[in-house]
Amino acid sequence: MLLKMKKRGFALLAIVTLLALMVTGCGGAKSEGDKAGGDKPAAAEKKFFNIATGGTAGVYYPLGGAIAEILNKNIAGANAKVQSTGASVANVNMLTQGSVQVAFVQNDIAYYAANGSEMFKDKKVDSLKALATIYPETVQLVTLEKSGIKSVADLKGKKVAIGAAGSSVTANAKHVLEANDMTFEDINEQYLSFAEAASGLKDNNIDAAFVTAGVPTAAIQDIIAQHKVVVVPVTAEMADKMIAKYPFYTKVVIPADAYKQAKDVETVGTKAMLVVTDQMDEQTAYDITKAVFTHVDQLKAAHAVGQYISKENAKDGVSIPLHPGAEKFFNEK
Repeated sequence: MLLKMKKRGFALLAIVTLLALMVTGCGGAKSEGDKAGGDKPAAAEKKFFNIATGGTAGVYYPLGGAIAEILNKNIAGANAKVQSTGASVANVNMLTQGSVQVAFVQNDIAYYAANGSEMFKDKKVDSLKALATIYPETVQLVTLEKSGIKSVADLKGKKVAIGAAGSSVTANAKHVLEANDMTFEDINEQYLSFAEAASGLKDNNIDAAFVTAGVPTAAIQDIIAQHKVVVVPVTAEMADKMIAKYPFYTKVVIPADAYKQAKDVETVGTKAMLVVTDQMDEQTAYDITKAVFTHVDQLKAAHAVGQYISKENAKDGVSIPLHPGAEKFFNEK
């Protein structure tokens, strides 16, 4: 009897030992994971986003900082950082080179790149995809009251600043004149930056200047401190011609109080866009677009132009194909 009990004891011990080994074996696959953090979920795969903006004193840079913060807080594994750049044209080149993953680009510049025109002539870029447009950059034609210029037609024979050489402002000026059946041959064009144009107007070295920027623009406000300024309208008829030929333009109204005008001024504008390339996968593009447009309040806090950013108008003025991920977000109800 005692012998049988001993045998049963040994058998029971053997079974217990075998079970213990099986449990250990089953957990062996997990043991490597335990070294990396026990029962905690595996860390999300890191996703690096370099966001190309513009100069640190401009609008793109603070908005880019806000977007980087939004992505870091709302996309698992995101490591986003903002990068100061030479703005739109430089940003397109950086996107195609792969040194940045998201960029601020004016919709007209994106259009030129995608179509191989203007400054991208013979350098067509096929890979650009839009996430959204965000806020208007207004085409402003400014002169002094004493110049007597009240319409685009009045620019004939005048010295007119049309932006720095190779800038998007030059193309905007060309299109405005074209809508009035004019060319640069009808004016005495001056290739000047915003600051140079402002100085030229104040010193009576030029008669008018094209400026494409958010309203109000500091360079124009600087002129108002010394002179009575007139903002020349781009009429609805002219705007319609421009939009028909160049779909990136939208109609814009400059509030009278922006530059102490007697009434609101009609004109056109381009749009600042968030742009990526077709190398970005659909889910990532969806996640970025959703994160940005569900946290618009943070963009409003970052800069005054944030008031124009919304899901409702995020496709207005889109000049290149939307990324499928962005399209998926905007199609959601």
